[in-house]
Amino acid sequence: MFGRRSAPPDPKSAAPRETAKAATATPLAQPAPGRGAEPDQRLSDIKIAIFNDLIDSVDPTELGKLEPAQVREEISDIVAEIISMRNLVISAAEQQVVIADICNDVLGLGPLEPLIARDDIADIMVNGAGKVYIETEGRIELTDIKFRDNAQLMNICQRIVAAVGRRVDESSPICDARLADGSRVNVIVPPLAIDGPTLTIRKFKREKLTLEKLVEFGSLSAPAARVLQIASAVRCNILISGGTGSGKTTLLNCMTRYIDQTERIVTCEDAAELQLQQPHVVRLETRPPNLEGAGAVTMRDLVKNCLRMRPERIIVGEVRGPEAFDLLQAMNTGHDGSMGTIHANTPRDALSRVENMVAMGGYSLPAKAVREQIASAVNVIVQASRLRDGSRKITHITEVVGMEGEVITLQDLFVFEFEGEDSRGRILGRHRPTGLRPAFWDRARYYGLERDLAEALGEVHV
Repeated sequence: MFGRRSAPPDPKSAAPRETAKAATATPLAQPAPGRGAEPDQRLSDIKIAIFNDLIDSVDPTELGKLEPAQVREEISDIVAEIISMRNLVISAAEQQVVIADICNDVLGLGPLEPLIARDDIADIMVNGAGKVYIETEGRIELTDIKFRDNAQLMNICQRIVAAVGRRVDESSPICDARLADGSRVNVIVPPLAIDGPTLTIRKFKREKLTLEKLVEFGSLSAPAARVLQIASAVRCNILISGGTGSGKTTLLNCMTRYIDQTERIVTCEDAAELQLQQPHVVRLETRPPNLEGAGAVTMRDLVKNCLRMRPERIIVGEVRGPEAFDLLQAMNTGHDGSMGTIHANTPRDALSRVENMVAMGGYSLPAKAVREQIASAVNVIVQASRLRDGSRKITHITEVVGMEGEVITLQDLFVFEFEGEDSRGRILGRHRPTGLRPAFWDRARYYGLERDLAEALGEVHV
């Protein structure tokens, strides 16, 4: 056995537990006559009692030393012993449900495990122990999944953040983390979250999305996808702009597939979630302060340091602060092909946000000087949007072409045109090329891709 403290406790001698809601076999084995206890509540009470006995009989610190399959086997054996000693009357199917739920509690995310396994869910939102919402097909739905209590939810939150070397408690009530598959996790707990711990999981699909898949889903047209492939391959500096949940990180993952396999890439993220396919990738992640408030490593620290790591491309998961200035410097000093995402509603707003972020760094530069840096550094802005029907579309592929006076000049290469909606409320439209020749044409010619670019833009002659 794996670190058993003792045999499973004898229910006759064990002190009653308030959390278990029972200390004798009779109430757990069957409902009292005339009381009409519901089967779900009965099984829940059985599960709580068995779980408490299990924790008393094993050493949790030993669990991490075994493979998950071994742990499940041992837990199954101990649960069978506890059921026998407590004289619990449950069916074989119910016993398997109890074992699966307890294994999920010990090894995984408890009641959330069935949701994590579903690939059609984009987000999981836990608002305290009693409410779990999911987003599927662009719609938010309330599920019937509930946690036993806030303590169980808090334990799962702490297990998630501890796996990436972070912590969440009253003194540090906000934390960003990630799951093993790269899914993004945000946790906020009391006293900031009034109704109990709040857990938000932005899931990543097991199937790696590509631009071709996005074309199939209608997020963009095939010619627009080809232009993005070429822009990535010819080392344009690209910002992906969009609101929360618009698919910025997914699009960034798709576009990095067209980076040459020989290039050295350094990624900087708050919670490492990018899934690059190239062999030469260095992944960096920020670090929050310790209990004494020291030891924090910011995004700006990472971007500064990666300049000393001989990167050929720098990928910033999200540009949200003073690191914007350091990224612009990198883009202007030989690190062509760098990419990042930014929260903004239009390509023009994205540039304004970058300008504001540079000001956040305390630089007292004239506005024109900052805009010249931006115009020189950024080549393409890709605008992603989540429409009112829940679908995600690339609404603009916009190029930064230079300065006119003190204003940065933009030109759209592709624009999504709204054409109405169908009988099911789904948005209809098309990605229309504007017919303008991009300023990175010469760069495409240097890489031998000008003919492909001409075809994608609908030009007959090169």
